[in-house]
Amino acid sequence: MGTQENEQTAVTGRRMLLGAAVLGAGSAVLGLSGTAKAAEARHGGGGVKSLPKPTIIGHRGASGYRPEHTLGSYQLALDMGADIVEAGDLVPTRDGHLVCRHEPEIGGTTDVADHPEFADRRKTKSLDGVATTGWFTEDFTLAELKTLRATERIPANRPHNTLYNGRWEIPTFEEVLRWQDEQTRKRGKQVWIYPELKHPTYFRKQGLALEERVAKVLHKYGRDRRNSPVILQSFEPTSVQRLNKLVDNPLVVLLSGATSRPWDFVETGDPRTVADLIKPAGLREIASYAQGIGPTLDLVIPKDAAGNLTTPTTLVADAHKVGLILHPYTMRNENPFLPANFRKGTDADAYGDVFGAYRTYFATGIDGVFTDNPDTGLLAREDFVNA
Repeated sequence: MGTQENEQTAVTGRRMLLGAAVLGAGSAVLGLSGTAKAAEARHGGGGVKSLPKPTIIGHRGASGYRPEHTLGSYQLALDMGADIVEAGDLVPTRDGHLVCRHEPEIGGTTDVADHPEFADRRKTKSLDGVATTGWFTEDFTLAELKTLRATERIPANRPHNTLYNGRWEIPTFEEVLRWQDEQTRKRGKQVWIYPELKHPTYFRKQGLALEERVAKVLHKYGRDRRNSPVILQSFEPTSVQRLNKLVDNPLVVLLSGATSRPWDFVETGDPRTVADLIKPAGLREIASYAQGIGPTLDLVIPKDAAGNLTTPTTLVADAHKVGLILHPYTMRNENPFLPANFRKGTDADAYGDVFGAYRTYFATGIDGVFTDNPDTGLLAREDFVNA
């Protein structure tokens, strides 16, 4: 859907307009001052609390416009004005390097299936209890992964992004940190990143523990301090607790659906669900080792059976009461990813009333949001703070 020439022209024109507008509007909102912030940039500034609110976080870069977790996607997010770039869902290679992929299974985000030399690497594994078939980063050396190229993960929703298939390779975490330094110098303003540790329990069982590897790399680059411009996140609370003992970075516990259980809880027999973690007692516990939570947007405003937004929960107030910031996920412009009452038409790649959705979520008092479309998020923030 949305592939006819006139539809392509309309969507492309709209994206160009949004991008051009945010370059002007974003600067005004953020108050960028070039070299005036150079000294602050070298030291990470005033930490997480110094970031604009609501903070606009480029989800896997600007993945609404480029294949996710590529330097092209990260760069575009910065160019659009994102406050933070989620540069890195971190997974390991067979030889212990950290690379940036949404999941360890890379069949859906690279051209690995087009490489006959890797055909025998295709396997079925149990990934956090789910049988998953494909190619996994832990079965490749870094040198082998570097022969692959990134592709668009959801082409049905983002056919335009397939234009960039094959353009970028898989970046390593160290390459991202060097890119962060380079961009900070060029811009005279600290660039922030927000890596996620993926499936820590799964990898620890394979002798590829993530936390120690991440800590080692951050220490090497002097990026493991309280005000370092690197926020670390994970869906597994025990992984965040482990990180809390290894680094001083700001830490965030990611929270999925209310009835779900973090996989580390499943493995250790902890019966608690996310619904337990977002109760006042659970939030107090999280606040003892982390600075924030990253809940799914449905934990902030639930949907009814038809997919329409209902009444906000008390999560924002409850989290703020114990000193936690909230960065929910994920805002996307396309209809299928929006609440039903903000959709327009039926095309899977058409944009809905995303500004209305942003306004509704911002009104709850969230501290920021992950978005695949940083330009749209920045314009929505400008509307909200100037309303």
